[in-house]
Amino acid sequence: MLDHITSNDGTTIGFWRSGSGPPLLLVHGTTADHRRWSRIAPGLEAHFCVYTMDRRGRGESGDAPAYELRREAEDVAAVVEAVGEPVFVLAHSYGAVCSLEAARLTDKIGRLILYEPPIPTGLPQYPPDIPARMQQRLDQGEQEAALEIFMREIVRMPEHELAVYRQLPMWSGRIQLAPTIPREIMLDQTYQFDPNLFTTLQTPTLLLLGGDSPPLFERAIQRLDTTLPNSRVVILPGQQHVAMDTSPELFVSEVLNFLLVRG
Repeated sequence: MLDHITSNDGTTIGFWRSGSGPPLLLVHGTTADHRRWSRIAPGLEAHFCVYTMDRRGRGESGDAPAYELRREAEDVAAVVEAVGEPVFVLAHSYGAVCSLEAARLTDKIGRLILYEPPIPTGLPQYPPDIPARMQQRLDQGEQEAALEIFMREIVRMPEHELAVYRQLPMWSGRIQLAPTIPREIMLDQTYQFDPNLFTTLQTPTLLLLGGDSPPLFERAIQRLDTTLPNSRVVILPGQQHVAMDTSPELFVSEVLNFLLVRG
């Protein structure tokens, strides 16, 4: 069922509800919308009332002239608050950064799962000219080429996985969302993670890391695990940045192991 709420700056945020049980909000990353969770949603809906949101600038959600990470965090917090009871949050990549920041804005997040948020670590992330190169492609009407730059040079998706991705139904949707990528990359390049803001965050937090993911994600998870007082790390063997697609059964199993813990 589709519903909408109004975020702090007046932007409308759309979200869907399905399944039954404790509330679980899924927050997608860059180049995606609420549909990115389609492969694992059935396995979660058997245990939870699942909320899947469109982050601002896509689908059923509106946008604003100025783009800020705080606004994205406010959107996540607004959906959490709208549920009206403690909510589990599962977030991926850039959406995990938004959700981590949202945890400072609401006390209604019961448990938090962050899958490879691109927290700055001092390691080179990607060439700084990527947003400009992507924007050039977009200005030329080459949205798929812009998306491929993102997948190859930022996600660092192997060519065999990229070939599989191109055949999935969601690929066309990602092409349509390519214009939202440069602004998120530029913000990610300037994001300053301040550990002091999170050392008192007592929310139980699971940090997911692909066993074959690039060092920058491993370092980011290590930094978060050192910072957060109530966190633990789970490695997904043989996986990289999109285990919900490449190994959905493994991914759901680890989510359930963490969220269904009693007490």
